[in-house]
Amino acid sequence: MKKQNKKPEIIDVKKVGTSRLFNIESVELIFHNGEYRVYERIKSTNLETVIIVPIINGNLVLIQEYAVGIENYTIGFPKGLINFGESTTEAADRELKEETGYGSTELEFIGKFNIAPSYLCSINNIFLAEGLYEKKLQGDEPESLIIYKWPLNKMMDLLKEPSFCEARNISALFLARECLLKKTKFNC
Repeated sequence: MKKQNKKPEIIDVKKVGTSRLFNIESVELIFHNGEYRVYERIKSTNLETVIIVPIINGNLVLIQEYAVGIENYTIGFPKGLINFGESTTEAADRELKEETGYGSTELEFIGKFNIAPSYLCSINNIFLAEGLYEKKLQGDEPESLIIYKWPLNKMMDLLKEPSFCEARNISALFLARECLLKKTKFNC
């Protein structure tokens, strides 16, 4: 990896807006070459989430839910915030049960990534869930989620599905595919 520049010095941070989930901050910086800039960032009140890629009987399990940002329904993997005091594995197990009605006997951490790090700190912990069994927990969704099953051997065809459009889901799909290829030499 190439050598990195020295980090800029943070001169001042001001809160410019607040919501139930986010604080918007203005951040004044001076870079190592003397350049001054003001950036804005979103600080989440909860910095980490889990995304679960569940597999049952040769199918991926997906959910449909409303995405207010695009004012439409999307399909994707179950996901949610990590509650205070919960481990990432406990959160993945809970979210899987709340959103799909399945538990997992084989919940495997397969990766972690951040989205839009220039504007927000959003750590996403990705899990592969196999060995599914029926187990429903009450979630916080405002309506029943529709469950879809997608053939595992056509998993990359999800990229052609217009409602499978969220970057976190696409990233989780690729991480799951790589994990499955290493584990089973599966052709997906």
